[in-house]
Amino acid sequence: MEARSIQSGKQAIPEISRKDRLKRHWQKYALIYIFLVPILIHFAIFQLFPIAFSLYITFMKWPVIGTPEFIALDNWKAFFSDELAWKAVWNTVLFSLYYIVPTMALGLILALLINTEKKGTGFFKAVFFLPVVTSFVIISGIWAWLFRGTEEGMINRVLSVFGAEPQLFLSNSSQALIVLAGLSIFKVCGSTMIYYYAGLKSIPHEFYEAAKIDGANGWHMFWRVTFPLLLPIHFYVAVITTIGSFQIFDSAYLLTQGGPNHSTTTLVYYLYREGFTNLRLGYASVLAYILFFIIFAISIIQRKYFGKEVSYK
Repeated sequence: MEARSIQSGKQAIPEISRKDRLKRHWQKYALIYIFLVPILIHFAIFQLFPIAFSLYITFMKWPVIGTPEFIALDNWKAFFSDELAWKAVWNTVLFSLYYIVPTMALGLILALLINTEKKGTGFFKAVFFLPVVTSFVIISGIWAWLFRGTEEGMINRVLSVFGAEPQLFLSNSSQALIVLAGLSIFKVCGSTMIYYYAGLKSIPHEFYEAAKIDGANGWHMFWRVTFPLLLPIHFYVAVITTIGSFQIFDSAYLLTQGGPNHSTTTLVYYLYREGFTNLRLGYASVLAYILFFIIFAISIIQRKYFGKEVSYK
């Protein structure tokens, strides 16, 4: 097939056939595609297939042992009439309210404390970050000892010094969820600190010098310079802490098993119980999709109100 040409001004530019364009493209990007193939295969097998399969079994009654039975939308209808499922949703939302803002605030405070050139800062960075790399099982054991609902518990011993009555903590329906939130805050605030510390380092020092010239004190510089310029970090930390709070499972499983009186039965814990204890895989998959819809909706709202670009110029 003869190559045609296109007249462009005084110079004729030969037209390349589709076959030749594909050949040149493959020669240029072949190595990239070769490396992408195993990644795409892994993504298809371990991401796309489980998502699609879990959606499929939401329409099935699947007791693991036995033949699956198609029941259409019965699992979805069961959720809307399940009082314990709604209580689990409410517990998860309540946990998020206890967890998100304190985690962000404490992470920012710790980042401000280590954002200095003074000696010993590296030591405190390691201390503040230590809970992040410590096993959750170990931290949960320490937390259970601290908040033991007897006079032997460390917190109750401290309270007794001030003449206060011993508290039940993990055995009290109104206190247990707060204690679990405190555990998660202690575990995660070190990583939040790192995000804020990176954000603080990205703010040009000239901004603070200009604020000093204008007569601003430390408090004014924080509210007028530091806090607004950390908006991208606020957004990122808010998203990841929200997702983490709605996926809370470890502490409820290790310390309370959803009690007392289902006061710490979170959505993920309820999902686990329905799927792996009661063997209702179809209903557990419905709960998983409900969790996805909630997190997705909240992330969209956060993106709308906090996901604004900030210029450091």
